[in-house]
Amino acid sequence: MTIRDLQDTLAAFAHARDWEQFHTPKNLAMALAGESGELLEIFQWLTPEQSTQIMHHPAQAVRVREEMADVLAYLLRLADILDVDLEQALAQKIEINGRKYPVHLARGRAEKYTHLGE
Repeated sequence: MTIRDLQDTLAAFAHARDWEQFHTPKNLAMALAGESGELLEIFQWLTPEQSTQIMHHPAQAVRVREEMADVLAYLLRLADILDVDLEQALAQKIEINGRKYPVHLARGRAEKYTHLGE
């Protein structure tokens, strides 16, 4: 299934329920933030080691998958409403980040938004 297919499925789902009236950019962005918070909540008090093993725990794995699906659904719906081509936007962002964090300066470093190499 392509991104467009997923967006069409979500749009049809919303249309069948007459939810388009509620799917404003503001509401979708807020819902996206809320679902991201629910995903974050699952990991909030885990150690780094526990977080890497979470998918080995069936009940937690279900929660993670469901929250990730919710985040993706709202992101796809928001992109559809705003007519943002997510594949193009991501490709452009990867290119920008490639220039911002060249491998020879950024490899193995976690610093963000710094002037690497200065």
